[in-house]
Amino acid sequence: MRLRLLSPHYWPTWAGMLVLRLLATLPYRALLSVGAALGLAMRHLPLRFIRIARRNIELCLPELSALEREQLLDRHFRSLGIALLEAPQAWWRCAQDIDRIVKVEGREHIEAALALGKGVILLTAHFTPMDMGGRILARVVPLNIMYRPSKNAVLAWFLGRCRSRHGGTSIARDDIRALISALKNNGCVYYAPDQAYRKKGAEMVPMFGIPAASNTFTSRLARMTGATVLPFFVERLPGTQGYRAIVHPPFKDFPSDSPAADTARFHHLIEAQVRNAPEQYLWIHRRFKGLTADYPDYYGRKQPAGAVPIAERTTA
Repeated sequence: MRLRLLSPHYWPTWAGMLVLRLLATLPYRALLSVGAALGLAMRHLPLRFIRIARRNIELCLPELSALEREQLLDRHFRSLGIALLEAPQAWWRCAQDIDRIVKVEGREHIEAALALGKGVILLTAHFTPMDMGGRILARVVPLNIMYRPSKNAVLAWFLGRCRSRHGGTSIARDDIRALISALKNNGCVYYAPDQAYRKKGAEMVPMFGIPAASNTFTSRLARMTGATVLPFFVERLPGTQGYRAIVHPPFKDFPSDSPAADTARFHHLIEAQVRNAPEQYLWIHRRFKGLTADYPDYYGRKQPAGAVPIAERTTA
């Protein structure tokens, strides 16, 4: 560790890490209670992402009544609070503690894909137990984890160390060379391309019937490397039951000639998982952005509440 990471500039970060380390010692039942309370406290603060989450729920689940949407928003923030305490559990909890609260289904699909020798893309989405999902997968197979580099040097150093300690290797989200190399060496990559994306290769792909700027690179990556694509989701179970992690069978006839159609297939799986555990999807992200200036501004301060106009929805 470089001595500069001990400079006073980083003392607040170190203090925060110490608090998280202490929280990691909480029993699972206490984690759920404290996390839910923390989430409800955030829910009543004047935070911009509360408005974003409410708008996303309106857009994606218009069949819910206004009361049902507010109730879902409450449950979502409880889930977010739990996720904040879940992360240090994923970083520091011993393997035996993790195994006691986790059930993994479909690991045979990973074994079969690795036997082909061309790598595995474990395709996931941004649900609140995502950090725990990475730790769970690292218990099953050596894992390469795509991540967004932190601008905070202490946090970047710490997260990289945590991933390597639990059998994971970090790959920066823009390091395509390292990503391809990992797959060509028959590695497994934990990859979540479901958020708004407006860089090269982006296309407008429906999600919940709403065209959204999307990353279509997964099918191109599979074509370049021959890697098997396995959808993967982790769900926090009710009460103190822990987690269910599901590795789905590989997509058939994937990749196709249409990256947009391949991405739409994955979006359909996300939609099904959202409906299964709607409070656990990351609603606070501005998912519905466009690629052109004439696309509706669903998150503008003057944007009226309500469902998306019929003309903007598609069943493609």
